[in-house]
Amino acid sequence: MSTMKDVAKLAKVSLGTVSRVINHIDGVKAASVDKVQAAVAKLGYVRNDYARGLKINSSQTIALILPTIWNPFFAEFAYCVERELYHLHYKLLLCNSEADASKEYEYIKMVTQNKVDGIIGITYSEIDQYVSSKLPFVSVDRYFTEQVSYVSSENFKGGQIAAAELIKAGAKHLAYFGSYAAYKNETTKRHDGFLEYAKNHCQDVNDIFVPGPIDHSIDSLVNKLFDKDPRVDGIFCVNDTTLIEVEQALNKRGLSVPRDVQLIGYDGIMLTEDVSLSVSTIAQPITKMAKAAVEILLRKIKDPLHKQEIQILPVSFRTGLTTRHS
Repeated sequence: MSTMKDVAKLAKVSLGTVSRVINHIDGVKAASVDKVQAAVAKLGYVRNDYARGLKINSSQTIALILPTIWNPFFAEFAYCVERELYHLHYKLLLCNSEADASKEYEYIKMVTQNKVDGIIGITYSEIDQYVSSKLPFVSVDRYFTEQVSYVSSENFKGGQIAAAELIKAGAKHLAYFGSYAAYKNETTKRHDGFLEYAKNHCQDVNDIFVPGPIDHSIDSLVNKLFDKDPRVDGIFCVNDTTLIEVEQALNKRGLSVPRDVQLIGYDGIMLTEDVSLSVSTIAQPITKMAKAAVEILLRKIKDPLHKQEIQILPVSFRTGLTTRHS
C-alpha cells in the first residue's frame, strides 16, 4: 500500500506539500497540486482517515439523528445535510432513532467517545438530561433546558399564511388538524398562528390538536371533526404527510378534495429534486435549514465555548392540487 512518502517521492515535492494537497489546504502552487494529484492517481494512494483522525483528534464525521427515515421531510433534510457536509469534506452518519431515547443517548455518547465530531438532531424524545450547552449539538425545531443552538422555520407565520390562503380560496369554516410532541418545540406555533389569524378574521375555527403520534387514528379524528361540524371546508394540516392521510380519510367519507374540502400542509416536501408533491403547502427552506445547521455546528466544534445560535428561516406558500386557487 502506497504512503504519503511514496507520493512525495514520485511527485518530487515535500511531505508537507502532499499533506496540504490531500487535505485540501490552500496555499499550494497549482503546478505542485498537479504533480501530487498525478502521483496519487498513479500509485492508487488512499488517505488513511482513521489514522488522520487520531492525529488531529477529529473523525471528520457528523451524526444526524432522525426519528424515522420514512418521513419524506426527514429524508429530504438528511439529503441536504449530507450534500452540504460533502462539500466541506465531512462524512455523515445517519442515525434512525425510531423516537427511542435510549438509542439517541447512545448516539450522543459517540461525541464523547470521539467517534463523531458533532450531532444535528431532530428529536422528540426524553433526552434533555443528555444535551448540554457544551455539547457540539444543533437541534432542528426543538429547544432544550440548556442553551442549545437550533434551526427552525417561521412556524407561527406559516400558520397565519395557511389561514389567509384558505380564506382567500373561499373557505368559510376552517379547522386545524395535527398533533403535538410531549416536549416543547417550534412546530406547535403552526397551530397558534393559524388559530390567531382565523379568529381575527371572523372565521369559524375547529381544532384537532392532540398528543402525537396520531398515525393510526386519522380516520377517527376526521370523523370526529366532521360529526361535530360538517360545514368544515378548509383544513390546515401540521405537515404534508398528515395532509395526505387526511385526504384519504375524507375520500372514505365521500368528500372530495378540493371541491368539498380544501387542504394546506406544511413542509413543502419533494418527490424528487425537481418534482413537488403537488399539494398546497407552506414550504420550508429545507436546503437553507440544512446549511444553517451544518454551519452552526462546525462553529461549535471549532470553538466549544461558542454561544447559542438560533436561526429562524422564512417560509412561503406553494400552490398545489388541494386548494381551489385560480
